Amino acid sequence: MSVVNFLFPLLMYFIGVTVFCFKCKHLLLMLLSLEFVVLSLYFGLYLCIMFYCYEYYFGMVFLTMSVCEGALGLAVLVSMIRSYGNDYFQSFSILW
Repeated sequence: MSVVNFLFPLLMYFIGVTVFCFKCKHLLLMLLSLEFVVLSLYFGLYLCIMFYCYEYYFGMVFLTMSVCEGALGLAVLVSMIRSYGNDYFQSFSILW
Protein backbone atom coordinates (compact mmCIF):
# COMPACT_ATOMS: atom_id res chain seq x y z
CA MET A 1 0.00 0.00 0.00
CA SER A 2 1.27 3.42 -0.79
CA VAL A 3 1.73 6.28 1.64
CA VAL A 4 -1.04 8.23 -0.08
CA ASN A 5 -3.61 5.68 1.04
CA PHE A 6 -2.64 6.26 4.67
CA LEU A 7 -2.38 10.05 4.39
CA PHE A 8 -5.82 10.50 2.85
CA PRO A 9 -7.80 9.53 6.01
CA LEU A 10 -5.47 11.72 8.07
CA LEU A 11 -6.13 14.66 5.76
CA MET A 12 -9.87 13.97 5.97
CA TYR A 13 -9.63 13.92 9.77
CA PHE A 14 -7.87 17.28 9.99
CA ILE A 15 -10.31 18.88 7.54
CA GLY A 16 -13.22 17.65 9.66
CA VAL A 17 -11.66 18.93 12.90
CA THR A 18 -10.94 22.30 11.25
CA VAL A 19 -14.54 22.67 10.10
CA PHE A 20 -15.72 21.62 13.57
CA CYS A 21 -13.60 24.33 15.19
CA PHE A 22 -14.53 27.16 12.81
CA LYS A 23 -18.23 26.44 12.16
CA CYS A 24 -19.47 26.43 15.74
CA LYS A 25 -22.47 28.69 15.07
CA HIS A 26 -24.96 26.02 13.99
CA LEU A 27 -25.45 22.65 15.65
CA LEU A 28 -26.22 20.96 12.32
CA LEU A 29 -22.88 21.99 10.81
CA MET A 30 -21.07 20.73 13.89
CA LEU A 31 -22.88 17.38 13.70
CA LEU A 32 -22.04 17.04 10.00
CA SER A 33 -18.36 17.75 10.64
CA LEU A 34 -18.35 15.21 13.50
CA GLU A 35 -19.82 12.60 11.17
CA PHE A 36 -17.13 13.45 8.61
CA VAL A 37 -14.47 12.90 11.30
CA VAL A 38 -16.04 9.56 12.22
CA LEU A 39 -16.14 8.58 8.54
CA SER A 40 -12.45 9.42 8.13
CA LEU A 41 -11.60 7.38 11.24
CA TYR A 42 -13.61 4.46 9.90
CA PHE A 43 -11.84 4.70 6.54
CA GLY A 44 -8.43 4.75 8.23
CA LEU A 45 -9.40 1.83 10.46
CA TYR A 46 -10.55 -0.13 7.42
CA LEU A 47 -7.27 0.53 5.60
CA CYS A 48 -5.22 -0.58 8.62
CA ILE A 49 -7.31 -3.72 9.08
CA MET A 50 -7.01 -4.53 5.39
CA PHE A 51 -3.24 -3.89 5.40
CA TYR A 52 -2.57 -6.19 8.38
CA CYS A 53 -5.13 -8.83 7.27
CA TYR A 54 -7.11 -8.79 10.54
CA GLU A 55 -10.77 -9.62 11.03
CA TYR A 56 -13.37 -7.02 10.12
CA TYR A 57 -15.56 -7.46 13.22
CA PHE A 58 -14.15 -4.44 15.03
CA GLY A 59 -15.05 -2.30 12.03
CA MET A 60 -18.67 -3.38 12.38
CA VAL A 61 -18.66 -2.51 16.10
CA PHE A 62 -17.15 0.91 15.32
CA LEU A 63 -19.73 1.52 12.59
CA THR A 64 -22.56 0.56 14.96
CA MET A 65 -21.31 2.95 17.64
CA SER A 66 -20.96 5.78 15.13
CA VAL A 67 -24.55 5.26 13.94
CA CYS A 68 -25.73 5.44 17.57
CA GLU A 69 -23.75 8.65 18.01
CA GLY A 70 -25.34 10.14 14.91
CA ALA A 71 -28.84 9.22 16.05
CA LEU A 72 -28.20 10.78 19.45
CA GLY A 73 -26.93 13.98 17.82
CA LEU A 74 -30.01 14.20 15.61
CA ALA A 75 -32.26 13.69 18.64
CA VAL A 76 -30.52 16.60 20.40
CA LEU A 77 -30.92 18.71 17.24
CA VAL A 78 -34.64 17.98 16.98
CA SER A 79 -35.13 18.71 20.67
CA MET A 80 -33.27 21.99 20.35
CA ILE A 81 -35.26 23.08 17.28
CA ARG A 82 -38.56 22.25 19.00
CA SER A 83 -37.55 24.13 22.14
CA TYR A 84 -35.85 27.22 20.70
CA GLY A 85 -36.97 27.36 17.06
CA ASN A 86 -33.48 27.24 15.52
CA ASP A 87 -30.10 25.58 15.91
CA TYR A 88 -28.02 28.63 16.83
CA PHE A 89 -25.87 28.23 19.90
CA GLN A 90 -26.29 31.89 20.80
CA SER A 91 -30.08 31.62 21.13
CA PHE A 92 -30.04 29.67 24.39
CA SER A 93 -28.16 29.99 27.62
CA ILE A 94 -26.70 27.09 29.58
CA LEU A 95 -27.36 28.88 32.86
CA TRP A 96 -31.17 28.65 32.53
